[in-house]
Amino acid sequence: MSKHLFITGANRGLGLTMVKQYLQDGWNVTACCREPEQAAELTQLLDKNDSLSVFQLDVTDHQGLQLLANNLQGEPIDLLINNAGYYGPKGSLLGDIDVDEWRRVFEINSIAPLKVLEAFRANLKLASSSTFAILSSKMGSMGDNTSGGAYIYRSSKAAINSVVKSLSVDLREDNIAVVALHPGWVRTEMGGPNGLIDTQESVTGLKRILDGLDMGQSGQFLDFRGQEIPW
Repeated sequence: MSKHLFITGANRGLGLTMVKQYLQDGWNVTACCREPEQAAELTQLLDKNDSLSVFQLDVTDHQGLQLLANNLQGEPIDLLINNAGYYGPKGSLLGDIDVDEWRRVFEINSIAPLKVLEAFRANLKLASSSTFAILSSKMGSMGDNTSGGAYIYRSSKAAINSVVKSLSVDLREDNIAVVALHPGWVRTEMGGPNGLIDTQESVTGLKRILDGLDMGQSGQFLDFRGQEIPW
C-alpha cells in the first residue's frame, strides 16, 4: 500500500519540488495551496498522476482547515509537511518594524502549523508510524544568530521551533515523530536569486532525512544535510 504525503504551500519552490519527488517515489500526495487556479505547474501534474490530489487551503483559515480535515477523515497520513511560510517585509530596520506584518508572519509561520497538526492529528495516528515535519529556518536559531536583524522572520521561526519541541513530547504516545527542518539557503521566490543551492538539492536532502527518520530523532532541528542545528 502506497504511503500518503500531505503538504501545504505546494504551488512552487520547495513545496512543488517535494510533490514531484514523492510522486516519483510512488507516494499518494495531497497537495494544498491558497490558489490552485494560479498554480499551473502543480495542477498540470494532476493529468499525469492519479495518486495526486490538489486542494485549496489557506493555512490561516482555521475553519477551512477543519473542513478539509473532515473531508479526509479516516485516511491515514504517513507524512505531513508544513511547508507554507511567509518572510514578511525584507530590509526592516530597528525602529521601523511593521507590527501588522509581524502579526501576519506569526500567524502563518508560528500559529498555523500547530493548527494544521491539530486538524490532521487523527490522520497521522491512523498510520503505523508517522511524521510531522515543519520547514523552519536556521534564522530561527538563537545559538547561530551572529548577525542580528530580521526581527520578524527570526522570531517567527524561533517560535515554531518551540512548538516543535513541545509537540515532540506531547505526540510521543501517538508514535508521531516531529522535526524542524532547515532547507538551506535555496534559490526560490522567498530565498531570492543568490541562494547557495537549488530546490532539487535541498529537497533531495530533506527527503533523505525524512525517509530515515525515527522516534529517536523526534524533537530535533536538522538542516538538509542531516546536521543538527543549535536552538
